[in-house]
Amino acid sequence: MRAALIGVLLVGAAAAMAWWWNAGATDAPLDVGTGGEGEAPDSDEAGVELALRGLDDGDVVTAEDLEEGLDVTVVGEPAERVQHAAVRRNGARQHPFDEDGEVPLDLDRMPEGEQVIEVEVPETEDAPAAEASWSFTLDTRPPPLRLEDPDLAVGDEPVGIAGSTDPDAEVEVGGEPVEVDEDGEFATELEVPQDGAATVHELTVTATSEAGNTATAEAEAAWVPSRSDVERIRGVHVSPHGWASDELREGVLTLAEEGRINTVVLSLKDEGGHVGYDTDLELANEIGANLAVYDLDDTVAELHERGIRVVGRIVAFADPTWAPHAWENGDRDVVVQRPEGVMHTGSYDGFTSFAHEDVRQYQIDLAVEAARAGVDDILWDYIRRPDGPLDEYHFGGLDEDTTPSESIVDFLEEADEAIAPYGTSHGASVYGIAATRPHEIAQDIPAMSEHLDYVAPMVYYSHWGPGEFDVSDPNAEPGLITERSLEEFVRLAEEQGDSHVVAWLQDFQLGGPHGESEVRAQLEAAERAGVDEWMMWNASVRYTRSAYDPLEED
Repeated sequence: MRAALIGVLLVGAAAAMAWWWNAGATDAPLDVGTGGEGEAPDSDEAGVELALRGLDDGDVVTAEDLEEGLDVTVVGEPAERVQHAAVRRNGARQHPFDEDGEVPLDLDRMPEGEQVIEVEVPETEDAPAAEASWSFTLDTRPPPLRLEDPDLAVGDEPVGIAGSTDPDAEVEVGGEPVEVDEDGEFATELEVPQDGAATVHELTVTATSEAGNTATAEAEAAWVPSRSDVERIRGVHVSPHGWASDELREGVLTLAEEGRINTVVLSLKDEGGHVGYDTDLELANEIGANLAVYDLDDTVAELHERGIRVVGRIVAFADPTWAPHAWENGDRDVVVQRPEGVMHTGSYDGFTSFAHEDVRQYQIDLAVEAARAGVDDILWDYIRRPDGPLDEYHFGGLDEDTTPSESIVDFLEEADEAIAPYGTSHGASVYGIAATRPHEIAQDIPAMSEHLDYVAPMVYYSHWGPGEFDVSDPNAEPGLITERSLEEFVRLAEEQGDSHVVAWLQDFQLGGPHGESEVRAQLEAAERAGVDEWMMWNASVRYTRSAYDPLEED
């Protein structure tokens, strides 16, 4: 806002009326003396000049004016003449004129709305009374601005941005004006630049009130090349080398073509710490983790073309590729250590610390890279600490006030925020014992569920010990142990969050008979437990075809 030239007003006592000052009316002060009624005053007669400096009469003061330090001051000259003058704002008396004949107005402490400033200068033996009045409006409140979450743009679809504000406000999305209807609603569609991989574009949405106050919000518009419309997961796991094998890949695709499965759980990073596809991540290439046996973009496109959902499995913290590399290169805090200061190996040949910032970021970078390629789900595995007494380990990056379970929940929250713009579902594979002994592996199911769409308990019947869930021989009763364990996981998943259960089931032989009847027993038990989504595990990617009936359409 421009600052007005000082406008002044002098009112003679004999005039017996109020004169309103208009700063835009003249570039020179108006000097009114004590001449006779109806007569022009004599310029030599004594007078007083009153002015409002900084504003024009009738102006509107906005938030931007305040931010720029707008100075508004009532001025009276000569200063000694106004020392006993009364200054009021909306009828309330203000500070008197200072020795310089000024009364600064504190705009920051004024309420919103119209402000009327009045000055009354009493008459003296040598000078008449004078009065002046000005008004302005304080309007600093931005208009309300609410944005709906933008829909994910898939393929050649535009992204939709919608929201609401004051009906009289003007709205721009990404610098382009958007019409606002009589209810304050607005909506527009924008083409999201497509550069061969999924991208997230931040768009600034602004709403400007009639007074000029502005509210801003950021909308993240994301695009992915393709997306599956499969709602319920019924799938099988495929390792990187399994997908690279023509024979094994065709076997899995045949199951899908026959309608027996609708999902492929593809290992993006496996138990060996190897990234199966040709990743662009610098760290993966530096530590020799880039296996590059399949092309992720092409794989996702092919599976989506066939109507198959793609779950990207990432083995997180067990990493026998990075852990030894970090240890040998002096990055030892990345690695889980024993109390005596040696690297923990155990049966995994190396575990990285779930609490270390670099470890977390590596996993999240892999997840985002996969989400950008259009992978439908990110499914974590080995998202835990090594089992065993807690005092046997040192976890780099873990502070004294945080438990391993809490740290892993924090990681899930970070990961969930990172992949959310891509509309990617979020799951975590958890050990069966997490239902009854969660802190042995730092998997607090209710707390984890708050940041997951689903938990995927590995309830393989061959992995339970005698007596678990009151089943004397779980390996001989696959249906019973599956049903009882899943019932508990369903309860835990719903306890604090809004997640559900997708069961990891067993299609491999270990320690007892295994075939079609054992697979069917697990599937039927899952249904009885209220779980109708499942993923089958077989490390060699060879599945019992006859055990899977064609699926009913969702």
